[in-house]
Amino acid sequence: MPIWMSLSFQNSFSPEMESINFFHDFSMTMIIFIFLLSSYFIFSSLMGEFFDNFSIESHELELFWTFTPTLFLMFLAIPSMKVLYMTEDSQKPCFTFKITGHQWYWSYDFMNCLEEVDSFYDSSLMSRLLKVSNVVNLPSFSNIRGLVTSSDVIHSWSIPSMGVKSDCSPGRLNQVFLMSKLNMLTVGQCSEICGANHSFMPIVLIFSIVLTIFSFVNTSMS
Repeated sequence: MPIWMSLSFQNSFSPEMESINFFHDFSMTMIIFIFLLSSYFIFSSLMGEFFDNFSIESHELELFWTFTPTLFLMFLAIPSMKVLYMTEDSQKPCFTFKITGHQWYWSYDFMNCLEEVDSFYDSSLMSRLLKVSNVVNLPSFSNIRGLVTSSDVIHSWSIPSMGVKSDCSPGRLNQVFLMSKLNMLTVGQCSEICGANHSFMPIVLIFSIVLTIFSFVNTSMS
């Protein structure tokens, strides 16, 4: 769940989000190390400790300054590619459902399993901007594929704690993959400015070990 005034990521509820968190921490560690190392050399040169003829013209120093950034970029590229491939991993989804963005609500279609159901913003004062008229219930520990599209303008279906964000473009389908490792409730929102009521398009998913694959129920998040 999002926390007021929080500066960090939400808790990770999927393997993809765990990988994104790890890559973020790894990247920030490298960036801080490079910043401190560069600052040390810059201030040392300004203070005159290393300012000599050797540092003005040196093939070894030029080779070092060329090879070292390349090495750092390789350290960033390898885990980055792993995360990208993981977020698009489509190995044997147990089922597929369709997500359609409208101005300003979501609708869910279960591929001939159930009727399409609309999910509107609930204006209750409790859990402001985090309540919906219909909650999506999904099975945990299962590979799920979602096909996202739009009926009017561009929207973006986003679940931060799952590491999922995909644009909903009119006339085309994008796909997202969900797999929760816990039984929990998670929330999201439209992350693309889509008009006057863009802020009033929350998403609520409940993952649980239930035999029923989908059920839409009116529920309270208070």
